[in-house]
Amino acid sequence: MTPMLRTLCLALAALGLSAMPTLAQNGPLRIVIEEGVIEPLPFAAPGFLAENPSAAEFADQITRVVAADLAGTGLFREIPQSAHIARISNFDAPVSYADWKAINAQALVTGSVALGSDGRLNVKFRLFDVFSGQPMGDGLQFGGGSGNWRRIAHKVADQVYSRITGEGGYFDSRVVFVSESGPKDQRLKRLAIMDYDGANVQYLTDSSAIVLAPRFSPDGNRVLFTSYETGFPRIKMLDIASVTSQPLADLSGNMTFAPRFSPDGGTVIYSVEQGGNTDLYALALGSNQPVRLTNAPSIETAPSFSPDGSRVVFESDRSGTQQLYVMPVGGGEPTRISFGEGRYGTPVWSPRGDLIAFTKQNAGRFHIGVMRADGSEERLLTASFLDEGPTWAPNGRVIMFTRESAGAGGSAQLYSVDISGRNLRAVPTEGAASDPAWSPLLP
Repeated sequence: MTPMLRTLCLALAALGLSAMPTLAQNGPLRIVIEEGVIEPLPFAAPGFLAENPSAAEFADQITRVVAADLAGTGLFREIPQSAHIARISNFDAPVSYADWKAINAQALVTGSVALGSDGRLNVKFRLFDVFSGQPMGDGLQFGGGSGNWRRIAHKVADQVYSRITGEGGYFDSRVVFVSESGPKDQRLKRLAIMDYDGANVQYLTDSSAIVLAPRFSPDGNRVLFTSYETGFPRIKMLDIASVTSQPLADLSGNMTFAPRFSPDGGTVIYSVEQGGNTDLYALALGSNQPVRLTNAPSIETAPSFSPDGSRVVFESDRSGTQQLYVMPVGGGEPTRISFGEGRYGTPVWSPRGDLIAFTKQNAGRFHIGVMRADGSEERLLTASFLDEGPTWAPNGRVIMFTRESAGAGGSAQLYSVDISGRNLRAVPTEGAASDPAWSPLLP
């Protein structure tokens, strides 16, 4: 096992896993993930070469975003460019592995950027295993308009991440959230969308009405959310491309909230309040005939589908306290899965299907946690005055959530954490932000 592969086993453990890497004969490395521990893998990302003068600024920016994406996972540690011995002057030149070994780089990312007269960028990159002296897969190139240079950088980083970890990437994705302004007791709220790392913010609604709990469609083109435009909560659906929204359906004037798409995007599950009681309903899009899924004298809310669409996890106080339950997608007797101390809410099924994330309140503290779908192996990842509302990255290895600080001057901020709980990071936003929802990978 090469030193790079040994470090990979440790680095993948930052996800609470371990890895058993194998080397295909005369081929690229394949990483088979099984279980784990942690040590970030040192990598070098010398500045991508500019193939023409007009590409120089883009080359530098793309290099920095690729490196930031990788380092931000907690699995990788960038070796500063000031420590590099070798200098890359030709994308096709042989790699001086000895110079990269000398600074303990175990992975090397090289690239070049060209800007055409039509304003389109062409970005090439290669990834090398320094200690084995081999490329990790073939070189790739991505093209796009110069205005999309950040997306191209994220695509490069996704490829590097996937080749080294064997996991799917998550950098080329977006997050829809509630942007907040004003004093804590009179917050103005509007929907906004941004890149996963906080860049390229676009506002989707104004702040004339309170909006809550946005949720992406599986294709990433639509967003469900709860609006107080009429004075009481009602579900609306927004088309991101046209930035237009409309009520989900004629739901007879009842309060509707906590919506979520089914995995195929054809059905919406949500909560309806009638006569002081809250139950779950499902609505096939294109119809106006909701189907009642629960019928109990308790509050059932925050539903989330399993990735295969066969089951639903939700929160209910039918036992006397707020707990998590799983039931078949068509309704039926639910099974309680949370049994620890405290209250559980806002469950969200991982896109991998292996875990359910949740909010837990216990002993005056709030936590983001994960458990298996049967309630076993519960792990708390965070603790603070108020952590709530988890959402999964497309690869099911990172969770974003809202953290609110205490006191009259406190505000909401977005944070992310990996499923080991070791890599907790604030997500940069302009002002206060809450209720994040992570998109699938962009096409």
